[in-house]
Amino acid sequence: MISTFVDREPELELLEREWAGSGAKLIVMYGRRRIGKTRLLLEFIEGREGIFYIAADSAPKQQIEELKEKMAEHLRDPLLAQLEIGNWDQLFEYFVKNVPDKRVYLVIDEFSYLIRSDKTIPSTLQRLWDLQFSNTNIFIVLSGSLLGLMHEKVLSHSSPLYGRRSRDILLDKLPFSFTGNFVGMDFEDRAKLYMTIGGVPEYLLKASEYEKFTDFIELEFFRKDGYFYREPYFIISQEFKELKTYFSILNAIAYGGTRPGEIANAVGVDARKIYPYLDNLIRLGFVERTVPITGSGKAGIYMIRDNLFDFWFNFVHRHRERIERGDSVLQESDLSGYFGKRFEILVRDDLFNHIPASNRFDRIGTWWHRDKEIDLVALNRDSREILFIECKWKTMSFRDAKRELGRLEGKSEHVLWDSNRKDFGLIAKSIDKKEDLRELGYLVVDLEDFRSLIPGVPRTPET
Repeated sequence: MISTFVDREPELELLEREWAGSGAKLIVMYGRRRIGKTRLLLEFIEGREGIFYIAADSAPKQQIEELKEKMAEHLRDPLLAQLEIGNWDQLFEYFVKNVPDKRVYLVIDEFSYLIRSDKTIPSTLQRLWDLQFSNTNIFIVLSGSLLGLMHEKVLSHSSPLYGRRSRDILLDKLPFSFTGNFVGMDFEDRAKLYMTIGGVPEYLLKASEYEKFTDFIELEFFRKDGYFYREPYFIISQEFKELKTYFSILNAIAYGGTRPGEIANAVGVDARKIYPYLDNLIRLGFVERTVPITGSGKAGIYMIRDNLFDFWFNFVHRHRERIERGDSVLQESDLSGYFGKRFEILVRDDLFNHIPASNRFDRIGTWWHRDKEIDLVALNRDSREILFIECKWKTMSFRDAKRELGRLEGKSEHVLWDSNRKDFGLIAKSIDKKEDLRELGYLVVDLEDFRSLIPGVPRTPET
């Protein structure tokens, strides 16, 4: 199991720059649970002086007592340790009056748990920041995993803390290239793994216990004692009160309902009332709205953005009764269909950036019109170049690949975009006689190529 710190260099560098600056700093860090916020903050504070407090999901009295003990220990203040502190105002007022002149940190991890217990704490901090903290050298970091609360109570225009923060940092998933830092699976299994759980560090740590992808999902998804069997349920229940409605929406999208009317009909609500729910799911990163890359933006469809949620709703939630009985639910044909869909997204969001030709383009997305659809279209708006790509999660012969590229050329005629240059590409799990296709002028890439293109990945075929 990995013990070294992986990636997060941009975020760490940003924290370092803010620390080196002058005056008080208020940093807000947010991101889904298990994304690595605590690990990043622990890496940052190493060798520095201050208070690090991880809030529990408990009553305010207990939270205040725990932070008071941390403050008393740092200040070497036996009086504070003995004082009866009844509210956040008293605790923070005492601390700011005794905080040293030099730069020290106050990191409150899982700050959203404090907000959930006491909605007044942002106002308390705002008042003390304006009157006292802003005149010190304090370095405050408020970190939270409950994204809805962090958006509403800390980041939004209506928050008392709005305009006070020095920086806000959204910690997102790790890129695919870092999966090799966690797991020892072969390259294809790593791709499957990423399309299943994404780049969430703690999820990858769990996967590091397995050598094969199928063993991992059978034991951790398709057993009622598996690590991921209830994980999405727990995440959604933490974020939303209307649990059944949000579950039904995600389930409808996973089943293929991509348009608002289809989703609303599956959930059983009026179509006009579905949009606030969808907006909340987009804001928290669970769902995305996609539009044709050359379209007007009106004909959008909704897809599950989060890899884990997509896999879980397609396979675990759908078969939970069988899993509870201990029956096998894993069907290779079902997995192939799922990976076919997610492979297109993986290429769009990650793998395409590793192809040398990608630096010619500034946008990439999908395209569709009526019954015509192209997996990916890359554009350069200045040079008017356009690249059409089909993505296939399968092994393709030369003949199949050539036929697919021919169909792609035909579909491209329906894309209304004034271009100076058109190119065509095919990205698949495996493609036979790639060089022959490249000599014909096509961009052709498969997993074997990505194994060589991605830094840190062994260049020789794995055995």
